[in-house]
Amino acid sequence: MNEPIGRRRWAIAEGWIPSGSTGPEPEMTSHETACLLNTGDGEAHVEITVFYEDRDPVGPYRLTLPARRTRHLRFNELEDPEPIPLDTPYASIIESDVPIIVQHTRLDSRQAENALLSTMAYPADT
Repeated sequence: MNEPIGRRRWAIAEGWIPSGSTGPEPEMTSHETACLLNTGDGEAHVEITVFYEDRDPVGPYRLTLPARRTRHLRFNELEDPEPIPLDTPYASIIESDVPIIVQHTRLDSRQAENALLSTMAYPADT
């Protein structure tokens, strides 16, 4: 059995999806992404809770990440329990029943000179 690497809880304190985009869709649509990696032999059951400045948290958004797989989850595509609003600051907590790795990426394509930001999420001790 392959021992998974990572943590079960991650935080992305910075989130904001630009409403404008330049270039072909969906490739160049401005977006926020949680890049998830499951190195273990079992599925990861993942829940995401989104926090806002001026309203109660929303979630959980649920997904399953197969064993030994990666997924680039666009926050723009989350719909249940509700879509993430554009041009609105937010943060997120990502929890999994097995250890996973989480990286945060934003593509801001509001102008032809695109900007890409990427950073590791904050790993909790549990």
